[in-house]
Amino acid sequence: MALPFVDRSSSSLPIQIVGQSSWRKWLKEQNAARRGWLESTGVTGKPGDLAVLPGRDGKAAGAVLVLSAKPNLWDFGALATRLPAGTWRLASDTAPVSPTDAAVAIGLGTWRFERYRTNKGKAGAKIVWPPGADKARATAMIEAVSMARDLITTPSSDMGPAELAAAAQDLAKTHKAKIKVIVGDDLLKQNYPMVHAVGRASTRAPRLIDLTWGKESDPKVTLVGKGVCFDTGGLDLKPASGMLMMKKDMGGAATVMAVAAMVMSAKLPVRLRLLVPAVENSVAGNAFRPMDVVPTRKGITVEIGNTDAEGRLILCDALHEGASEKPTMMVDCATLTGAARVALGTDLPALFCNDDKLADDLIDAGKTETDPMWRMPLFAGYRRLLDSKVADINNAPGVAFGGAITAALYLKEFVPDDVPWAHFDMMAWNNSSRPGRPEGGEAQVARAIFAAIEKRITK
Repeated sequence: MALPFVDRSSSSLPIQIVGQSSWRKWLKEQNAARRGWLESTGVTGKPGDLAVLPGRDGKAAGAVLVLSAKPNLWDFGALATRLPAGTWRLASDTAPVSPTDAAVAIGLGTWRFERYRTNKGKAGAKIVWPPGADKARATAMIEAVSMARDLITTPSSDMGPAELAAAAQDLAKTHKAKIKVIVGDDLLKQNYPMVHAVGRASTRAPRLIDLTWGKESDPKVTLVGKGVCFDTGGLDLKPASGMLMMKKDMGGAATVMAVAAMVMSAKLPVRLRLLVPAVENSVAGNAFRPMDVVPTRKGITVEIGNTDAEGRLILCDALHEGASEKPTMMVDCATLTGAARVALGTDLPALFCNDDKLADDLIDAGKTETDPMWRMPLFAGYRRLLDSKVADINNAPGVAFGGAITAALYLKEFVPDDVPWAHFDMMAWNNSSRPGRPEGGEAQVARAIFAAIEKRITK
């Protein structure tokens, strides 16, 4: 995507930034004509109010933006889309929001998915880079999140396992990372039986994407993402309403790819590993069945309680492999359960973590980055619900409660206690448009995960 920024412009129009508590004072300082104009256009100083200010010649002379009572970066997210075409500059300090964060929000607000539109949207306003912004950092974040949004929003017809792997290969090429992709029956030869079992019914072969970057001697950071490029539910077939949005079921993979892009762009001193099992959960004569028993990379066996609980199945092979190197931290992201959405809604990813320090670092980063999450318990008392009468574990207990917890507990079986691990159960989608967050795919918690990694390895 083309960024909406310019370095400088002598003809740019000023955007005055006014805090909500300062609105009345600011308004009194304006002339009667301007006050009348604002009143007639319904601008009353509400958080997010943005108004063009007219000059004596009837043309735009500037604009005013009203911040929230507790300002955050999203207050700036609509500037480039709501202002008329032209070049604009911030005429006030962005504090307490940093200039870099303001730039990130402005850039992300201009993201649009127009791949299939014959009539593309018109170019909007241009914004002079906020003074003091770290242009390279802001650009890297905007591009990483936009990449994830594009991947998630692309229909499954054009975003299958092969296309997701190609996107990871492009990412590796950009940052000179190493990558290997294990395809089809080679998954069995290299001991990824669960990834193969879930993906084998599709005409599009399953894959395990394995990207590495950085020095071997640096702290190991491992990212794992659920890459179900479309989920029919398998033989436990979803209804049409449940299948409608399943192009986004690889949202976890896209999110960790965005984090990886940020880490590599920032050249953080880590040895990064990105693992993405990429499959399509389809229906065919060779599909895995309810009550089948399938081996895992770890060696334990799993009774299939439900073929629609496939995300945890492909993740368990990848998590076991990722944990084998004993990384200093491992994070997985997945659009895993509807139960997490019932508990926390669509905007608040659920965090499960086996390490309090890692959880605190992620939560603190989420607050700092305005990239929220909420910690949920890995309640050991529910582990009994995963017991199987014929195998070592069942992937989907036949109970209607605690689904996000039991899913996380299933994953925990494949991560040793001495590996700090966090699991995010997320929506990966904006159901409606808000400043900086247009409707469509979303890399939830990507900026928070990056900030936590950066803090942990640079402090």
